[in-house]
Amino acid sequence: MATLARWLRRLVILCGLAVVAFLLFAPAYVEKSRNRVVEHAPYDVSATAQALHHSLTIGDLHADPLLWKRDLTERGTRGHVDIPRLIEGNVALQVFTAVTKSPAGQNYDHNETDAMDNITLLAVGQLWPLPTWSSLYERALYQAQKLHRFQERSEGRLRIIRTEADLDALLELKAAGDDVVGGLLGIEGAHPLEGDIDKLQGLVDAGYRLIGLQHFFDNALGGSLHGSNDQGLTEFGRDVVAASVAQGLILDVAHSSPQVVRDVIEMTDVPIVLSHGGIQKVCPVKRNLPDALMQEIAATGGVIGIGYWADAVCDASPAGIARAIRGAIEVVGANHVALGSDFDGSVETTFDTSELAALTQAMLDEGLSESQIRKVAGENMLRVIRARLD
Repeated sequence: MATLARWLRRLVILCGLAVVAFLLFAPAYVEKSRNRVVEHAPYDVSATAQALHHSLTIGDLHADPLLWKRDLTERGTRGHVDIPRLIEGNVALQVFTAVTKSPAGQNYDHNETDAMDNITLLAVGQLWPLPTWSSLYERALYQAQKLHRFQERSEGRLRIIRTEADLDALLELKAAGDDVVGGLLGIEGAHPLEGDIDKLQGLVDAGYRLIGLQHFFDNALGGSLHGSNDQGLTEFGRDVVAASVAQGLILDVAHSSPQVVRDVIEMTDVPIVLSHGGIQKVCPVKRNLPDALMQEIAATGGVIGIGYWADAVCDASPAGIARAIRGAIEVVGANHVALGSDFDGSVETTFDTSELAALTQAMLDEGLSESQIRKVAGENMLRVIRARLD
């Protein structure tokens, strides 16, 4: 019996060590495999492109680093985005988007709403607070808290943007040469409301200023581009859209069904954002909405954020992204194209945010004018955000 008891104790200890090892190393392994940067030689950036790049006011409408177990105040060795790399890339404003649910087997064609959720596994594996294991709303609040903690520890390098005054103060610091970047919180899909519109105020209080309506599945608000059918806004969805407009939130239709996009345009008079994606003219895939509908989004005064991954632009090299940008300008006009990387969104890219000057070089090589580059790099995005912030 004593021998059996000793073996049992050893087995328990070994199991415990295995669990500890898993919790220590698995999250980093998963992230490294999901957010790869293709190995490449340093990009050749001319002195002209470098000077132009450093003079730009750059904004990015979509990145997901809050999903991962990584200290964003430190320069990372994996993934795409953190505060030091944003500053190195001369990014003035980054939208940090909270992902709260992602279906197993996620794809661009069809996902069931009740498919097993990958973010639950990630929340447990990364030891997020217990309430986040079962509540999408708590996951949204937790990711907002993470960004606020990073701000507190950033020694002034990260400033969370809630108001137009915050934005003005950030841009003044940037103009003065300070190493600083703004962070604006966004939600990827409004399912964290959990069917309760009163929770919208909780998200606003937590700092959220951009609200995506859907992600990879149909939800209580309406249909996803990747869901069961081209369902439009539900009554609850219409209530959320109206309340979001009244709150001054930025509406994002990046993963919404075509009918949801049409419904939103019909019932609102605010600029609409498609935060990250591509253009059918250049990359004719299911991930991208029809060009005619992109033109309707632009007609609201909104912007289309061009992504940096192959499934959206068909060629994820800097030159390929620049071609997608030029194609978007041809479809919707130079005043309605922006950057929407989807960095750290389980995508493979050919550069991280510290290497953004390579994209400026590629836009010059593609024949874009300095005025067009300035608009795409950040001026268009800032115009829309300023129009919505109080």
